[in-house]
Amino acid sequence: MHASNAPDHILNARLPRWLLPQAWPASAGQPALADLHLAQGRIQAMVPHDPARPLPAGTTWDLAGALVLPGLVDAHTHLDKAFTLPRMGTVKPGLLGAIEAMMVDRQGWSEADIRQRASRALQWAYEAGTVQVRTHCDWWEPEAQPLAWGVLRELAQEWAGRITLERVGLIPLHLYTERTTAMQLAATVAASGPGALLGGFVHSTNWNPQALRHLFEAAQHHGLNVDLHVDEELHPGALGLATTAALLKELRFEGHVVCGHTCALAAQDEATALATLDAVAASPITLVTLPITNLLLQDATTGRTPRQRGLTLVKEAHARGIPVLVASDNVQDPFCPVGSFDPLEALATGVLAAQLDAPFDRWSEALCRADWLRRGQDALPLQTGSAADLIVFQQADRWGFPSRTQPRVVLRNGCVTSGHASAAWHVADTTPALSAGASPAPSTPIPARSLA
Repeated sequence: MHASNAPDHILNARLPRWLLPQAWPASAGQPALADLHLAQGRIQAMVPHDPARPLPAGTTWDLAGALVLPGLVDAHTHLDKAFTLPRMGTVKPGLLGAIEAMMVDRQGWSEADIRQRASRALQWAYEAGTVQVRTHCDWWEPEAQPLAWGVLRELAQEWAGRITLERVGLIPLHLYTERTTAMQLAATVAASGPGALLGGFVHSTNWNPQALRHLFEAAQHHGLNVDLHVDEELHPGALGLATTAALLKELRFEGHVVCGHTCALAAQDEATALATLDAVAASPITLVTLPITNLLLQDATTGRTPRQRGLTLVKEAHARGIPVLVASDNVQDPFCPVGSFDPLEALATGVLAAQLDAPFDRWSEALCRADWLRRGQDALPLQTGSAADLIVFQQADRWGFPSRTQPRVVLRNGCVTSGHASAAWHVADTTPALSAGASPAPSTPIPARSLA
């Protein structure tokens, strides 16, 4: 690959505040620009820019303050449903109407159809700079795997090294009513290979606390993490999230749990909602909010402007230290007619709907933390030795972010894979590059941010 597509050094990058160590210098209230030094496709060092420092050896880009993010994580998608809307007729408004339309359409699904649509989705995600995708897969029968499950497993293998693809069995809660069936479902998911999670659709229309208990017991027995659709409604009496937190404590659940949607928190009285979030904060739970789809499906009635926004309490969760991710959810299917598998589009919607301040410095974290999808120590991206997966935004600025983020240059393992690097970034080499394309970091990196 041409050297200009694989820089050894990226100077004057504007990184988000959440990514920087606590000791990182600042000027006029803004963090200093960063220099990133790469070697063999990995981060060799991340240091504050010093204009007095001589240019390092090798191919150098000077971004002059352009915004840079690590590779994106799309924590909640539905690749099996993507791009089905054009072949449907009129879809009734709301979540249940979308489910009805999808149940009709899925009768005509084939492996080739699913593969074509899911592959298109992964290509779009790849071009956007996404490095990890978690997809839910509708699973309606307890006896057999759905047609899409095998296709998605094959695609995970084919895309390995480009996108990490995880698969969640999206199983209606009533299928867990019998404990033996719950164990059978978990065993099937566990046997399907790496990257598989047990999932469920938990809603007031199918509410069964005993079935939810069986789900977690089965996941625990088979060593599976869990990813749920929880309380995707504005019913103030919904108990899915609160019961999940209580069960995890009672069962001493050893895995990690992701709860997507949790819209009902916004419809509950303040004391009830905040008490639930307090319990979530003490549990191994990550919340995922899906702004685009939730705005479209909640409080939806034909000919009537919605009165409620349908988002979960992201600010209150964030204030309690609960990991919160923002994701694409459905794309161009009966649940959502828009979307592009670019998580920044979802964040832009969330910024407006939830009135999120400092979206670049604070809330962009919700697009980049793959470690929040598993249990264990926090692991910030772009640390020494990690893959040089980067996105450079050519026209965005921190004040208007995420506006004007579509023009972007994506680097994977230090090489440009999407977009075109600006000629203005290139700085002529001042000395020959060292062997293997590596050069020593010109200064000692700042210690990593303490996450205690």
